[in-house]
Amino acid sequence: MALVCNIDARGAFARRIWGTANLLLAALAAILAWWLATWWLWIIAAVCTVGGLFALYEARKKWCVVRAMGIKTPM
Repeated sequence: MALVCNIDARGAFARRIWGTANLLLAALAAILAWWLATWWLWIIAAVCTVGGLFALYEARKKWCVVRAMGIKTPM
């Protein structure tokens, strides 16, 4: 099944910002995990990386998984 555009440019911009912020947070968590040698910060870094990359994918395709499930979003 092909992805159908379900967000406009404003929604794509918001997802681009959200994805970039998540990737920056993931980098910070990875640096702190390496410096402090804590395993739970590695998990946070991994989750933020996956979430950030998925948000950037949604922005590029102008598609939102939440809207595709039928939930109305404000943007």
